[in-house]
Amino acid sequence: MASPAASPTSHFSLPGWKPGSSVLARRGLMLVLSSPSGAGKTTLSRRLLAQDDRITMSVSVTTRPPRPGEENGKDYFFVSVEEFQRLRD
Repeated sequence: MASPAASPTSHFSLPGWKPGSSVLARRGLMLVLSSPSGAGKTTLSRRLLAQDDRITMSVSVTTRPPRPGEENGKDYFFVSVEEFQRLRD
């Protein structure tokens, strides 16, 4: 019998973690996905988000203008340089 195909989360290993696990409620968890463009970060993050409604994305702040299709508060928080400096200070 052939083994089942691996999913992007099948190699995710954190002691005590499973969907719905209380480890998230107890201590919190920050997961950083970092890889080259096109390696599957968006696919993996969407699958993780779909598995557990307690997982959320961090939305970054940027001073650059929005690109076509980007939404303020969803893709980035778009602010002026002055507003960014005020937030930073």
